Amino acid sequence: MKDVQSEKDLRNIPINKVGVNNVKYPLSVINRDGNIVHTVATINMYVNLPHHYRGTHMSRFLEIISKHNVNLDFHNLDNILKDIRRKFDCETSHLEISFPYFVNKKAPISKLTSPLEYECKVECEMNSEEKLKLITEVKVPVTTLCPCSKEISETGAHNQRADVIIRIKSSKLIWFEELIEIAEKSASAPIFTLLKRNDEKYVTEHAYNNPKFVEDTARDVVLKLRKDPRIKWYSVEVISYESIHKHNAYACISESLDENRI
Repeated sequence: MKDVQSEKDLRNIPINKVGVNNVKYPLSVINRDGNIVHTVATINMYVNLPHHYRGTHMSRFLEIISKHNVNLDFHNLDNILKDIRRKFDCETSHLEISFPYFVNKKAPISKLTSPLEYECKVECEMNSEEKLKLITEVKVPVTTLCPCSKEISETGAHNQRADVIIRIKSSKLIWFEELIEIAEKSASAPIFTLLKRNDEKYVTEHAYNNPKFVEDTARDVVLKLRKDPRIKWYSVEVISYESIHKHNAYACISESLDENRI
């Protein structure tokens, strides 16, 4: 049967990334406690395509996913990327996995436990030297309370839900839970799925006594990330979905970190 994809292309234009995206696939993630969390991932898989090839063989990407029965750990990511490079005989392989990740959280007073969803993502790449480049991302919902509103108001202050988005490059494994805790401790208050009245009272008062601008939250996240020697680069975004404005408030900080820093 004729292999059209392997035909010569005379336009002399290489393609940086070609492959499949938005593939839905079951995923197993090992959490910090050693338990397996089952979820559904959205997967993108790409390779570079030299200028002399007309196309790539898309079905091979799905073969590789099925072969590895995707689960998320450093060794498995490494093996998948190596397999892609071998299968396609390419210079660079790319893998992106996005998924909802659930963590069981205890309410602060009642101690009732309920799962809370976080949006997580890993982006990884391997070149001809077979070195794994990995970016870990987590999006954490939090509460922020406006310091200015509290200062100028006789009673109360406006608060709102916000998202803290942390992206890191690291030399060693960093658990999603670690990044989630950093984000929640840097905000006015964390978010919970299940709260009874005594919990709601506690969370409301805690946020009121801990006002934060998006700038405050972003900077407090950065102070914590800088202390971790495993982290070589980070990007922090904070988006506040303002309750008294139509627009959002936004802050972003990114930095490459010296391995010899204190």
